[in-house]
Amino acid sequence: MHRRYLISLAFFLPLGGLTSAAVADTLVQPDDATQALPQFKVSAARLQQAVAQRFPLRYPVSGLLNLDLQAPQLSLLPAHNRLGAEMAIDAAGPALQGSHHGTLALDFALRYEASDLTVRAHQLRFKQLTMPSLQPRVAMLLNTYGPTLSERALMEVVLHRLQPSDLALPNSMGLQPGSISVTDTGLVIGFVPKPLSPP
Repeated sequence: MHRRYLISLAFFLPLGGLTSAAVADTLVQPDDATQALPQFKVSAARLQQAVAQRFPLRYPVSGLLNLDLQAPQLSLLPAHNRLGAEMAIDAAGPALQGSHHGTLALDFALRYEASDLTVRAHQLRFKQLTMPSLQPRVAMLLNTYGPTLSERALMEVVLHRLQPSDLALPNSMGLQPGSISVTDTGLVIGFVPKPLSPP
């Protein structure tokens, strides 16, 4: 049965937009062979397109000013397995006596949500809110609001949605999405065996 699984897996790997990658050469049993598990790749362009659909956004701050966020420019951070995001931000209102322009920078991890087959922004980490034309004390005050603004803008935002057809082949092999890796060109979603059902 085990050999039949390996043969069918090797046969179907090139199909359905999946690519193969070798798993570490760790022998569990003498007759085990190195297995190739499917992967699903998502390009950086697809990620950028998906996140842009949420913007522009406007957030009021205590009735004193409005913050307008434009679509973020994503960057790939393979060394940290995270994505970076930098977005243009405009602040205007009575408290600021005019309009000011700047940038909001953050980065985040990714997680897979099985209930709707989505890859979502997760574990956001605020970096900096920069507005050169603001007085330093006002800029510092706005930076205290930065983490909340970051979460409202991108927390749990959908970056990719898998289709049932994308999962049909892995499902037939008893596999499900597992790891999400950030690479130099986008994301790689790895598949792992589903947990065994209790007898």
